[in-house]
Amino acid sequence: MHSLVTDDKFVVLNLKDMKTRAVELVASPKAPHFVGDGFRVHNFIPSGFRLDMERMNPFIMMDYNSKFYFSPTDSPRGVDVHPHRGFETVTIAYKGKVAHHDSSGGGGVIGEGDVQWMTAASGVLHKEYHEEEWAKKGGEFQMVQLWVNLPKKDKMSAPKYQAIKKEDINRYPLPDQTGEIEVIAGKYNDTVGTASTFTPINMLNARLKKGGKADFSFPENYNTVLLVIEGSIVVNGKEEAPTDHLALMENKGENFTIEATENAVVLVLSGEPMNEPIAAHGPFVMNTKEELMQAFHDFNNGKFGYLEN
Repeated sequence: MHSLVTDDKFVVLNLKDMKTRAVELVASPKAPHFVGDGFRVHNFIPSGFRLDMERMNPFIMMDYNSKFYFSPTDSPRGVDVHPHRGFETVTIAYKGKVAHHDSSGGGGVIGEGDVQWMTAASGVLHKEYHEEEWAKKGGEFQMVQLWVNLPKKDKMSAPKYQAIKKEDINRYPLPDQTGEIEVIAGKYNDTVGTASTFTPINMLNARLKKGGKADFSFPENYNTVLLVIEGSIVVNGKEEAPTDHLALMENKGENFTIEATENAVVLVLSGEPMNEPIAAHGPFVMNTKEELMQAFHDFNNGKFGYLEN
């Protein structure tokens, strides 16, 4: 990863226009690793002091399964039963299909363009696998999984699940047919996102044709990142971000512009940080060490329900 280096001219321009939000750094993908045998991911959050849980809150984890070919198999690859408490998991499917189930009764299949939004909250058991028929054929697989933090008052609320199909995601068309903004959560101009959230979160897919531009504006205290899923972009006419790279935006200023230097898909995340302590270990994210210990105790005593492998 590298930090944005500014020259004297840019500093002067920035002082004249304090509302412009600049790029703080562009992070290249770390070496991939497997989660289970079905998800080959690059971990972007947490991955360093400027991309740790506190800095990126409410986005406390981001695993990116960049485009990868899985060969056909009769035994679907994936992740066995595992617990979660204290946050939400959000899976955005760009290629491939995943079947998933949790102990609160949520589940189903998501395919290209769909989103799975699971609120673990007080605790669930969860498993996720490549969808059976897709696994038999194999193919390119590309997904993002996020962990979205929950505020203290909601960490022990009841689990819930939102299945968001591609056709149900609201879209904002950009001028001159240069692209569109898919609004998964939050708002873009007058287009409101499909998902419900516990705190202010914007989760958008910018789908841009070559030369297409999109303007964004978020409160300057909102933690904001751009993940380039396809193609490449230039931010504010200055900073380049190629495929599979993540751009972290400064918490200064509000407005920025992205332009596609080739056809591009960009995941745009911006959320209000929670000024609460974070205590995290494995699949649990709470506020205190004592709450973490209670989570392990409850899991070991079967309070997260039952889910067959």
